Amino acid sequence: MSAAAAPAPPAPPALIDIGANLTHESFAPDLDAVLARAAAAGVVQLMVTGADHESSRRAIALAAAHPGVLYATAGVHPHHAAAHGPPDRDALAELVSRPQVVAVGECGLDYFRDFSPRPAQRAAFLAQLQIAVDARKPVFLHQRDAHADFVAILADYAPRLAGGVAHCFTGGPAELEHYLALGLAVGVTGWVCDERRGSALRDAVPRMPADRLMIETDAPYLLPRDLVPLPRSRRNEPAYLAHVARAVAALRGERPEDLAATTTRNAQRLFGLATATNS
Repeated sequence: MSAAAAPAPPAPPALIDIGANLTHESFAPDLDAVLARAAAAGVVQLMVTGADHESSRRAIALAAAHPGVLYATAGVHPHHAAAHGPPDRDALAELVSRPQVVAVGECGLDYFRDFSPRPAQRAAFLAQLQIAVDARKPVFLHQRDAHADFVAILADYAPRLAGGVAHCFTGGPAELEHYLALGLAVGVTGWVCDERRGSALRDAVPRMPADRLMIETDAPYLLPRDLVPLPRSRRNEPAYLAHVARAVAALRGERPEDLAATTTRNAQRLFGLATATNS
């Protein structure tokens, strides 16, 4: 008589990656395998980040090819703000209107790199906030070394916005409080796993209200520093979201499966994603 088959291991908790740059060239050779690994790790839905008109179009195309799993943002990152003038705004508004687009952005300010002049960054940010108000879609926000201007601009729009998330939040408790006061959610990446640079974020994570917290990889960037083994390519990918979830849960004193349920529910609510489970 043969022994009974061992029971199948439980499915990993369902996770949503709210920010993955799947249009990046590094994913071109093996995107199907990347998505398969993400699904095996419990990542049931992903938002593909648009950073300019071209990447937004490609994000929309990916989302259209994977309905119910991939969704898109459409916007102009501050690095590309100089190339986004008034004639481009109608084109961006049309992209935002597509059903695959669940948020406007990545938009905001970046005074660390200053790849675009600051006046151009502010003009592009204001334009996208108005597009978001008109479209009644949330904003997917970027801020680096521009906190004062960022908060001042958002304060004028926050009452009219359909919500938003501070993507790839790396600040500490003081910045967190400003963002919460504006009604924003916060997205936490593998930055939280970096003992060199992530101390402020690690202090802030336990203070994040459960209903404002989301997680993301920002793949192919921000590979968790404490991931074992590290991939030879050093490319981050959505499958590593489970590692980020465990790190965030540990800092909050929560079970990973509870953290997963909370962040998944938050993402579905803010971005209007279809309910999905990992079965």
